[in-house]
Amino acid sequence: MNRFFVILILLPAILACRDSKGEYDASGRFEATELIVSSEANGRVMELWAEEGARVDSGAVLGYIDTIQLSFQKRRLLVGNQALRARRADVSKQIAVLKQQITNLEVERERAQKLVKADAGNRKTLEDIEAQTSTLQRQVEAQRSALESGNLSADKEGAAIEIQIAQTEDLIRKSMILAPISGTVTVRYSNRGEFRGVGQPLLKIADLDNLILRAYVSALDLSEIKVGDEVEVFTGFDNNTTKEYAGVVTWISQEAEFTPKNIQTRDQRSNLVYAVKIAVKNDGYIKMGMYGEVRFKN
Repeated sequence: MNRFFVILILLPAILACRDSKGEYDASGRFEATELIVSSEANGRVMELWAEEGARVDSGAVLGYIDTIQLSFQKRRLLVGNQALRARRADVSKQIAVLKQQITNLEVERERAQKLVKADAGNRKTLEDIEAQTSTLQRQVEAQRSALESGNLSADKEGAAIEIQIAQTEDLIRKSMILAPISGTVTVRYSNRGEFRGVGQPLLKIADLDNLILRAYVSALDLSEIKVGDEVEVFTGFDNNTTKEYAGVVTWISQEAEFTPKNIQTRDQRSNLVYAVKIAVKNDGYIKMGMYGEVRFKN
C-alpha cells in the first residue's frame, strides 16, 4: 500500500522528466528580426531621442543629422533658379516692334500698288517697300529663333538646377533618422554630438513582438511537417515556469547540417538535422536567446 502511494507521488515527476526528454520533437533558440539603423548622411548627430529599451513605430523620427549646409545649398539653388527664369525672354514682346514695322510697310505697299496700277506712282518705290518688308520678316524669324533657342537653353539649365534641388532635398530627408520597423531599440551605437559617416551604425531595433524559434529536426521528423503547419512551442526557465505558445512553421531548410552543439533532438542517432523557423507571437515573457521545445501536431 505504501509503495502504491509512493508511485502516485512520483508519477508527475516521472511524466515531467519524460516530457522534457522524450516528448518534444525539436529544440532550438528564439531569435528576433533585428535591423541596424545606419546613417545615410555625413555629419554631426544633432538629436537622437531613442533610448535602449524604447518601443518605436515604423517610420517614427528617432533623430537627425546636421542639415545646415544642405539647407544653405538648397536656398542657393532656389535663388539661382529664380534668377534664371527671370532671364527668359518673352518672344512675342521682343518681336512686336518688328512685326508692327512690317504691318506699317504692308499698308504702304498696298498704297504703292494702287498708285502703280493707276500709273500715278513709281514702281521703284513699291519694290523698295517689298524689299524692306522681306528683310524685316527675315529679321523676325531670326530673332524668334535666337530667343527661343535662348529660352530652351535656360529651360535646360533650370531643369538641371531642379534636379540638384531634388538631390539636396533627398539628402535632407536622409539626414532624418527613421525607424525602419516597429520594435524595441536594443542597442544604441551613437550619441548626440558625435560625427557619423554614411553607413555607420546608429541604432539596432528588434521586433520582440514576433519572435522566431530556430529549431532543428532530424530527417525522420522532417517528413511530418511542412511550411504553414501549426505546432506547439514550450519555453521557460524551469519546469515550474514553462509556458505553451502556438507556433507556425514559416521556413524549412533545404540542406542538412550537423547538429549544433547546444541543441539536442529527439533522434540522437542522426548526426545531420534540418533547420526550421517557427513564428511565435510573444506576450513579453519570451526573451531572445531562450531555449524552446517544439511538439508537432499529429
